[in-house]
Amino acid sequence: MTNEQITILVILVGVFIFFLWGRWRYDVVAFSALMISVVSGVISPEDAFNGFSHPAVITVAAVLIISSGLAISGVIDRIAHIVVPPLKSLFLQITIMSSFSAILSALMNNVAALALLMPATIDSAKKAERSPALLLMPLSFGSILGGLVTLIGTPPNIVIAHYRETVSGQPFSMFDFSPVGLVVAIVGVFFLGTIGWRLLPKERQAKSASDEMFDIDDYVAECLVGEGSLAIDKTIKELDETADSCDVRIAGLIRDGKRILRLSRSRIIKQSDIIILNAGPKELDAFSHKLNLEIVGGKYDKSLLFSDDVALQEAVVSADSRVIGRKIGEIRLKSRSALNLLAVSRQGQKIQKQLHQLVFKSGDVLLLQGDNDSMTKSMDRLGLLPLAARGFAMGKRGHGGIAILLLAGAITAAATGFASLTIALAIAALGMVLFSIIPVRDLYHTIDWPVIVLVASMIPIGGALESTGTTELIAAAILDISIGHSAFFVMAILFIVTMTLSDLMNNVATAVMMAPIAVSMAHSLEANPDSFLMAVAVSSSCAFLTPIGHKNNALIMGPGGYKFGDYWRMGLPLEIIITIVALPMIAWVWPL
Repeated sequence: MTNEQITILVILVGVFIFFLWGRWRYDVVAFSALMISVVSGVISPEDAFNGFSHPAVITVAAVLIISSGLAISGVIDRIAHIVVPPLKSLFLQITIMSSFSAILSALMNNVAALALLMPATIDSAKKAERSPALLLMPLSFGSILGGLVTLIGTPPNIVIAHYRETVSGQPFSMFDFSPVGLVVAIVGVFFLGTIGWRLLPKERQAKSASDEMFDIDDYVAECLVGEGSLAIDKTIKELDETADSCDVRIAGLIRDGKRILRLSRSRIIKQSDIIILNAGPKELDAFSHKLNLEIVGGKYDKSLLFSDDVALQEAVVSADSRVIGRKIGEIRLKSRSALNLLAVSRQGQKIQKQLHQLVFKSGDVLLLQGDNDSMTKSMDRLGLLPLAARGFAMGKRGHGGIAILLLAGAITAAATGFASLTIALAIAALGMVLFSIIPVRDLYHTIDWPVIVLVASMIPIGGALESTGTTELIAAAILDISIGHSAFFVMAILFIVTMTLSDLMNNVATAVMMAPIAVSMAHSLEANPDSFLMAVAVSSSCAFLTPIGHKNNALIMGPGGYKFGDYWRMGLPLEIIITIVALPMIAWVWPL
């Protein structure tokens, strides 16, 4: 083993450990690994940034823009509320919902598809008086399964397709993934509707969705600013420190009989004002004593906290949200975003105390108070996804047909060979801007830049695996273990190893690392490289055992009230079924 091979293996082990640890975001880990590879001499400085101009990166970016255009147009949101009704039959509800999720994910980014369908699904669960946990995990798994069907369904397919072009001169086409992916998706969705949901813990199944996720009626009270109160002539901002120390949220103000919920932090408190507070009994008592306030009401309805101009909104922290790992004070939620955090739900447990000390995590569900006009933009900027439809029109509703035509045109152009997929999707993405479906000012916000940096950083590292001969080394080690067995058996080992890695680290990174190893193994066995590449494509996208393997799994954790260990209950049988179904299909469609 050469020094270069040892170095690249150490770097890859480090990438795996840091992905698994989760302390640093995956794009930071990948870019750090790229820089270490350059400094150590494994990758030349001239090749370090080749990944950023790679067609796979452009294709992923174009898919993200098109997905955002479809979302903004509102067409999917309208269809979702029709396709995801509150049916009496749980089998039908899960099957229809998961199937629609899979269909959407085959045509757009699966994270975007899930984000669009979650509000309608939660609303459907409430109307049917079912636990959202029964629906959200099948919804997420369905969206992942749908990504297997087409080239644009999931980034690993794009990576594998373009890698095939580097080794054979011809990439996989749009529907080359469909024969295997479609069968796997159909079998997987059937499992989710018949058996999968039954494997969830009983307490998750029994939780009623008819109740609000945040029941805060008992925590809303009013305090009068009487003569001699220490709050007089102080600003809301000055009171925030006292409120945080007492674990109280200032939600509004009543002055001269008029309720004011759009509170500027510089507004000055006057005598006879009534402060609307969100607090528990002990916390309310402590706050009122500190500022010499008079409690003028007991328990109130939470309708005090919203009006025509101010809304309450439940939102989930996305996997790439800028609030992850930070506290409220660090992101200046009130001053910068005009949002007031009233409560947090984490894995189904409500948190209304010590919110100023809480460090946000992916999957947390937040109850926010803010202006109707600016709330959507503020949440988008912070990476928070709404869990309920807003009370006003969203998106450019009249542009839905144009958005669909742009996507259909790109797929048709690529399928007929009129243009390469990358060019066709790039033109469709440009069309989203030219037809004003996506405003120019918001264009770059629609791209998931951590994914772009991840793909662009991992491509040169994957190239270094080949150039140093490390792929042949790893392939030989696996073949030595599998000596005397058929190519099908070796492909099965590759499939299982890749699927396991994908459960523990990012699926794009898994695909980039395993693709060259797969081709090397195929060449050693004198087998069809396409079979092995397709095995990597399917298995790298099947992350069902943990909430960290795929963004969609992390996204549903809070709204569904799931625990970390809930995923393998449904996910392990699903992965076993996929393995049993996918491997013979791959060998049949892409003969070894």
